[in-house]
Amino acid sequence: MIRMPRTLLHVLPCFAAAAFSGSVMWSQTHVWTTQELFKRNVGTKEQQFTQFPPHKIIGNMYYVGTASLGSFLVVTPAGNILIDTTYERNVPVILKSVEQLGFKFSDIKIVLGSHAHADHQEGDALVKQLTGAQVMAMAEDVPALEKMTPGGKPHPIDRVLHDGDTVTLGGTTLVAHLTPGHTHGDTTWSAKIRDGGKTYDVVIIGSMGVNGSAQQLASNPAVIEEYEKGFEVSRGLPCDVPLGSHPAMYNLAEKYAELVKNPNGPNPFIDPQGYKNEIAIEEGAYRALLKEGQSAPGTK
Repeated sequence: MIRMPRTLLHVLPCFAAAAFSGSVMWSQTHVWTTQELFKRNVGTKEQQFTQFPPHKIIGNMYYVGTASLGSFLVVTPAGNILIDTTYERNVPVILKSVEQLGFKFSDIKIVLGSHAHADHQEGDALVKQLTGAQVMAMAEDVPALEKMTPGGKPHPIDRVLHDGDTVTLGGTTLVAHLTPGHTHGDTTWSAKIRDGGKTYDVVIIGSMGVNGSAQQLASNPAVIEEYEKGFEVSRGLPCDVPLGSHPAMYNLAEKYAELVKNPNGPNPFIDPQGYKNEIAIEEGAYRALLKEGQSAPGTK
């Protein structure tokens, strides 16, 4: 059983209009374009800055993000881990969600990120300022993060990570998987989370969306090589509970609606097929764009 604050049980954002089963079926049959995926993931400005009801996902992992920007709290006896601070202006929103769940924001000891874009890691410096947490980032994303200086604050990086590195706190270990393409250091996180006497493979997808046009993609072999590596790694990860830097990647709105409707039922976040579907959707969009670019006149 997943427990949530009683005051939030009836609160659902207006964008959760589609039925859970219908949404999943459409995702399996629809051929997405990169533009559609971008719109689905990023949402509206309002959704980027509006608190989504904070809730337990599974075991010691909780959601503390907004309607379209994922932020995850891993709670341990030795302090907590925050994954993705999102925009700096969202830090108070995340703080509110953490406290509504009954935890202290000051207990955050480690800050991790999915990739070096402002909507995912701009708030790192402020969270460190408020908590003293250690900020860790994938080596390939360090140059981009160092250029991310909201309000003139330098971006803190206390530990540089590499593909396969682990981050452990209070008995919970997260593994950093380099899944490049969207950014050079795009990071997919995995962890084994205990819940109800069972262990589940949890995966937080970084992002596999394509930046730029079809011709730009097709004319850049290095970027193509990064995406190919990213998808190969992603396909090989075992996953029971898929999550993502954008909650639309794992149908959060629909799953949360199911959770509210049937709080004593099966955990809707346990969705191994959903992970496979999402990777297939993202890779399908990438390959369609690459094919388009390779077919364009003048592309070598």
